[in-house]
Amino acid sequence: MATTFAAALNQAMRDAMTLDPDVLVFGEDVGVLGGVFRITDGLARDFGEDRCFDTPLAESGIVGFAIGMAMGGFRPIVEMQFDAFAYPAFEQIASHLAKMRNRTRGSVSLPIVVRVPYAGGIGGVEHHCDSSEGYYAHTPGLKVVSPSTVQDAYTLLRAAIIDPDPVIFLEPKRLYWSKTDVDTAALSTRPIEPLGRASILVPGTDVTLVAYGPSVPVALETATAAAADGISCEVLDVRSIVPFDDDAVLESVRRTGRCVVITEEQGFAGVGAEIAARVAERAFHSLAAPVLRVSGLDIPYPPPKLEHIHLPGVDRVLDAIDRLQWDDEPDPRWSSGGTGGVTP
Repeated sequence: MATTFAAALNQAMRDAMTLDPDVLVFGEDVGVLGGVFRITDGLARDFGEDRCFDTPLAESGIVGFAIGMAMGGFRPIVEMQFDAFAYPAFEQIASHLAKMRNRTRGSVSLPIVVRVPYAGGIGGVEHHCDSSEGYYAHTPGLKVVSPSTVQDAYTLLRAAIIDPDPVIFLEPKRLYWSKTDVDTAALSTRPIEPLGRASILVPGTDVTLVAYGPSVPVALETATAAAADGISCEVLDVRSIVPFDDDAVLESVRRTGRCVVITEEQGFAGVGAEIAARVAERAFHSLAAPVLRVSGLDIPYPPPKLEHIHLPGVDRVLDAIDRLQWDDEPDPRWSSGGTGGVTP
């Protein structure tokens, strides 16, 4: 049965609320309206307004309230309407949500899921299309997850809800209406795997394309296009940014010898830069060419008519693949210690 990404998220919360009466859902317009993207549609009706309810338009207050609820034994799921709307809550997230376990020497955990619709590709304006994963990934004490498939939308959210630590759950807005044949009822009977495991979506032999969330469809399209030129791309979906599956990424790169990291965020000091650094440091002797990155530009999110220039696309990834070393002669930039260039 065809299921949308949005419906899988809804079913994950629904199943968690059915199994655990301590799971609550709240945020701006998540009750009667069902959220701006209708991800919580029907939860208030089916579980009551004491389990799924609206809050004032105050993101800092929403997260602060969730922290208090979690300290009282509940498992809150809170929704930020848009990525950049979550910034007023960042002080609560960085100063308290991320630090409570450490501050209390492990005696107080905060099992909170902060759901954040993020990234671009929907023709949105500024403050509605930010790729904010770098802020959260750089904050010790948080787990950061971004699904790219309908199945992962369900399974990763279920895993995030039962996790004892706070999880920033980043939902690519452009994927909400994607659909595939997934039986969430069958998934609900399987053991829930822990966070922190990457997944190989397409096996390959020549180059590893590392992506997560909104960049995964770009990696898949690139793999198809590159195959026409005789290049076999392995597509690896990170799934969990923190904790990060070093073993899966390094194993893939050591087999292929080449790596391109695709992210929608700005290139400078981002998650993609961290992934590239980890690969370069830990798989250096397996690399036939420098690790390249294809990312968003280092600018505030542009107007809708220009977002196609800002966002990484198939042509830019194919260009990066073309720049990898494909012969037996050493690249002088690499052998002399240079970085080999980074795709902006």
